[in-house]
Amino acid sequence: MPAPDLPRRDAHRASADQRAEGRLRADRQDRRRAGADHPHREQLAFPRQRLGFLPEARVPAGLQGEAGPPLRTDGRCPRPGAEPGKLLQVGALITSPSTTHLVLIPSYNTGAKLFETVRAARRHWTPVWVVVDGSTDGTGEELRRLAERDPGLRVLALPTNAGKGAAVLHGLREAERQGFTHALTMDADGQHPADLIPRFQAISQAHPDALVLGKPVFDDAAPRLRVGGRKISNWWADLETLWTGIGDSLFGFRVYPIAPLRAVMEGNRWMRRFDFDPEASVRLCWRGLRPINVPAPVRYFKPEEGGVSHFNYVRDNALLTWMHVRLMLGFIARLPWLALRRLRSSPR
Repeated sequence: MPAPDLPRRDAHRASADQRAEGRLRADRQDRRRAGADHPHREQLAFPRQRLGFLPEARVPAGLQGEAGPPLRTDGRCPRPGAEPGKLLQVGALITSPSTTHLVLIPSYNTGAKLFETVRAARRHWTPVWVVVDGSTDGTGEELRRLAERDPGLRVLALPTNAGKGAAVLHGLREAERQGFTHALTMDADGQHPADLIPRFQAISQAHPDALVLGKPVFDDAAPRLRVGGRKISNWWADLETLWTGIGDSLFGFRVYPIAPLRAVMEGNRWMRRFDFDPEASVRLCWRGLRPINVPAPVRYFKPEEGGVSHFNYVRDNALLTWMHVRLMLGFIARLPWLALRRLRSSPR
C-alpha cells in the first residue's frame, strides 16, 4: 500500500524525527563497538554532576587492571558540532557538584605540593574538601583564601596535629552531616593520580557497597625499602581477611562508603594515624564490603622537587606491628564466621 500523503508540516516533523532516531541508533552502535558498559552503568557513573559531555575517564595505557575497561560516563548527548569521543579538558574545572561523592584530602605541613594537589583534584571533581591537620606552614590560611573564590573547595581545620586517620574522621563526620555517602581519600603530597578520580568515583557509584582500592604501580623513583616493606603488611592483611582480595593495604587512594567507615572508626580508639589505611581496609572487609582493586600509578618526589614525607621508619613500623597484633586477635575471634562466609562465597 502506498504511504499516505502528509501535510507538508507533518511530513517535515516526521522526517526530523526519523533523522533524530537515526542519530541515536548510530550513537548506540558506536558505543557498542567502543566497548561501552551497559546504559544503566553509564547513567550511574556521574549522577548529578551534570557534565555536558564526558565519554570516559582518562586512564594511562595499560592500567585497566582488575576493574575492567574505562566506564562510559556520557549521561547526555554532546552539543551540536562537538567532536565524538572528546575527553574532559585538563584545564577545565568541574563546577557542577556531586551530591553523593566527594574528594577528601588530609594535609599536614605539605607545603606547595598541597596546592598542586588541590588544583589537580578540582580539575577532575567537585566538591573537594581539605582537612588541615594542625599545619603550621601557613597552607591552611592560603587554602581558605582559595576557597573563598572557589565554591567547589572547602577547608576544614583541626587545631593541633591529630594524625591522618583523625583528620579523615573529622571530614567524614561533616560530610555525612551534609548528606554525602562516599569519600575518595588521597594524599596531599602529589603522589596520587588526580586524573583517575573520575574513574574511581564512577566505579564506586556503580558499586556503592564496595571498597574501591587503588593498587599502586611504582616507578623507578620509588624507595625500594618502602616498596618491599609494604609486602609484609599486605601479607598480614591478606591473612587477617582470609585472602578476601585486598590488593594493597597501605595505598591511600581509595573510595570509602562513609557510614561503615565512620562506624568502624568510632568503634575503637585506634586508626587515627599511619595505621588508618590498612586497618580500615581489613575491618571493612570483616564487615562484608567487597574490595575492587584498580591499578594507579604512584609518583615519589625528591625534596628538591618539593616532595614532603612525614614517614618515620621506626615509629610508623612499630605502629603497624602493634596494629597487626590487634587485628590478628580480632581475626582469631572472628575466624569461624569469616571461614564460613569465605566458603559460602567461593565458586563451586
